[in-house]
Formats: sequence, C-alpha cells, structure tokens
Amino acid sequence: MTSTMPALPPCAIVTGTSSGIGQAIAVKLLSEGWHVHGIDIAPSKLQNASLTSWQLDLTQTDALANTLDQILGQHLPQVLVHAAGVLRVGSLGSLDMQAGHLMWQLHVEVATQLANKVLPIMQQAGKGRMVLVGSRVSSGIAGRSQYAASKAALVSLARSWAAECIADGVTVNVVSPSATDTPMLQDPARANTTPRLPPMGRLIQPDEVAALVAYLTRPEAAAITGQDIAICGGTSVQR
Repeated sequence: MTSTMPALPPCAIVTGTSSGIGQAIAVKLLSEGWHVHGIDIAPSKLQNASLTSWQLDLTQTDALANTLDQILGQHLPQVLVHAAGVLRVGSLGSLDMQAGHLMWQLHVEVATQLANKVLPIMQQAGKGRMVLVGSRVSSGIAGRSQYAASKAALVSLARSWAAECIADGVTVNVVSPSATDTPMLQDPARANTTPRLPPMGRLIQPDEVAALVAYLTRPEAAAITGQDIAICGGTSVQR
C-alpha cells in the first residue's frame, strides 16, 4: 500500500516588505487571502497571522538560499514578487562602483536567484506568477545610469523567463512605476536629487502599484506575460 504526502498549501513570496511598494504589495495579497512570506533586510511592521517575516540581507546568497529552502518546505509558491530595491544616484565623473554593484546585486542577481529556485517549481505545478518591480527610468535618465541599467536588465530577464515558462501556466512580468511616494525618496543617498512629478501632478502611490501587481497574480491575467507595464502618471503620453 502506498501513501501520498499531503499537498503543501499555496503561498506568495514577496521581497522588500518592510516598507514602500513591497509592504503595500504584501498588504494587498494578504487582503486577498494569500499566506505571504515577506523577506527584507529590515523588520516588517505588519502584524498578520498569514504573514511570515524573514529578516535577512537578500544579497547574501547562502542566507537567501537557506530561507527559500525553509519556505519551500512549508508552502508551494504560486506568486513570487521581487520588490526590494535601492537607489543610488551619480553623474559621470562621480559614479560609485560599490553603489552600482549593490544595485546590480539586489535588483538583478537576487531576482535571478529567486527565479532559478522558484520558477521551476511553478512550472512543475503548472501554475504560477512572477512579478518584478522595475522603474520608468529603465530606458535611461541623466544622473541615474547605474540604477537605470539594473532596472532595464529586469525587463530582459522577465521576457526570457516568460518565454521559457509560457507553456507551463507560469507568467513573468515587470511593473514599472514612475516616482513613487515611498521612504526611498527620503534616502540621504539621494539628498541632492528631487523626484520629477509625473504630468498628473503627484507621485504614484504604493497602493496603486500593489493593485496592478495583485491583478497580475489572478487567473484573469493568465494571458499577460513577458510585459513591462508602466504606471507612469502620464509621463509616456505625448502632449
């Protein structure tokens, strides 16, 4: 007589949940009934029985691998959102190589490690959603070249992974907001730069980004994959 192991319950994995866009995404997914595993370097301020918080430096490869192993022993991931990010600015002649490396690590290498571990599990299960939080500046902007490059890489990664997963019920997309009202705007590292307001005259709100991310996780978004979707507040509209 053979016995089968009980199926693991589904979950969402979200990075950057201590504040800003990542926190808003966690709140939105929790409100829609997901068990959320939130990963960030800072402690989460959220209190919810359906939230499991993991505090670690995402750029530490071994620590992230160990955390993912623990999560995957408890739940079957059906949603993966990489929202953790950092912004460092600089113009030619004053570019900081360490800052550039940090942004590449956190935005690109962490996304790659997450995808490499989780997407094959989603493929095997025949369902899953991955969303990467990009930026409207990924096409290039003065004074943010290193940040823009790291966010532009996410689009290439998403399109490539989407092509690999398209027949397996798994979608991969990027959501790219313009300047968003988050604690990142008050970061001392960007003290000499002022965010540019979109034409609509206000900053994008984290809840607006979270709403789009949540939509992309739903069954009705199954045909949307490999896309870079802007929340631009009119920035891309010719006037």
